[in-house]
Amino acid sequence: MVKVMFLCTGNSCRSQIAEGFTRKLGKGIFEPFSAGPLPSGVVHPKAVAVMKEIGIDISRQISKGLDTDLLEQMEIVITLCGKAEASCPMTPPKIEHLNWAIDDPVAAKGTEEEILAEFRKARDEIKIRIEELIPS
Repeated sequence: MVKVMFLCTGNSCRSQIAEGFTRKLGKGIFEPFSAGPLPSGVVHPKAVAVMKEIGIDISRQISKGLDTDLLEQMEIVITLCGKAEASCPMTPPKIEHLNWAIDDPVAAKGTEEEILAEFRKARDEIKIRIEELIPS
């Protein structure tokens, strides 16, 4: 299986969603991990909620810091935001490094429904990217 790590600054939302999708859609193809250079310590409840809406449970996932030894074992590293891209340690040339610029829904403002819409937007963008990654 291909080891892939998703990085996002707080490892509370986008990278967690990506890990959840990859675990489900890439089962048997990918071994997914996620981490963040500044982990929040929790998976955002709205990320859990919008994934639950589509039948994927990420409630048992854990917000983790970046383990450089584990990072060295990856075949693909995918950053999901500019901050994670900037703070990601140099990856060895053998590791494919991609950056998916996905807006952070945690920063969304507005009504509860407007905020949830931003979480759904991020979820759906990540799903498309994961579906494109699987055949490659």
